[in-house]
Amino acid sequence: MNRLTLKLFATLRERAQIAEISREFPDGTTVREIWHDLLMEFPALGGHDGGIAFAVNHEYVNDDYRPRDADEVAFIPPVSGGVDAAWVGPISIVRDTVDVAALEAAVADPSAGATVTFVGTTRRDNAGRNVLSLEYEAYEPMALSEMCKLAAEAGERFGIIRAAITHRIGVVEIGEASVAIAVSAPHRAEAFEACRFAIDRLKEIVPIWKKEHFEGGEVWIGCQTSHPPALE
Repeated sequence: MNRLTLKLFATLRERAQIAEISREFPDGTTVREIWHDLLMEFPALGGHDGGIAFAVNHEYVNDDYRPRDADEVAFIPPVSGGVDAAWVGPISIVRDTVDVAALEAAVADPSAGATVTFVGTTRRDNAGRNVLSLEYEAYEPMALSEMCKLAAEAGERFGIIRAAITHRIGVVEIGEASVAIAVSAPHRAEAFEACRFAIDRLKEIVPIWKKEHFEGGEVWIGCQTSHPPALE
C-alpha cells in the first residue's frame, strides 16, 4: 500500500471543504483512479470532472501516472479560469525521452480543427563547432510554474483549446528532442501562432539552461534568464 497526500485547490477545495487528505492506495493505482475515489467520497466534486489536471510532487502528469509511497498528488482545476479558457496540461520536465505522441493526444479535442506541434532537437553543428550533445539544467519548481503561465497566456492571446509542454533536462544526444509543445485550436492560424509564441516565450523567461558539449570543449549557451522581465 502507498500512503499519499492528496491536495485540492480553488473550487475543488471549496466544494470538498478540505484542502489536504492523507489516504492509502494499492500499488499501481493511477491518479485518475484516485480521482474517481475522491468523487465517490466527495460527490460535490463531480461538476469538475472533465477539466481536472493532475500533478505529482509539483510536476504535471498524465492520468495514467502511478504515484509511489509518500508522494504528494494534487488535483488542479483549469488554471486559466472560465469555461472558454484553454485547458493547460500536461506541463512537465522529464529526464528521459520526450513523448511527443502523448502531448498530441493530450491536446486532442472534438472542437479542434488544427493541432500544431513544435519539437526542438539537438543538431550536430552550431557556430562552426561539431556538437556532441547538449546538457540542460533547470530550476524545476519555477520552470514548471512559468511554463504553466505561458501556456495559459497563449490560450488567452490566441484562443486555443488545449496546450501541453514537455522539456527534457540532463544530457540530450544528437537528434533527440529536448522540448516539445503541442497546441490545438479551432483554426490553423491560431494554432501556429500560439505554438510559436510558446517556444519563444519559454526561451525568454523559463529558468532552463543549456550547456553545449562539442569536440574540444564545452560552453553554456547564453542564459535564458539573463534579461528577466521588468518588475512592475
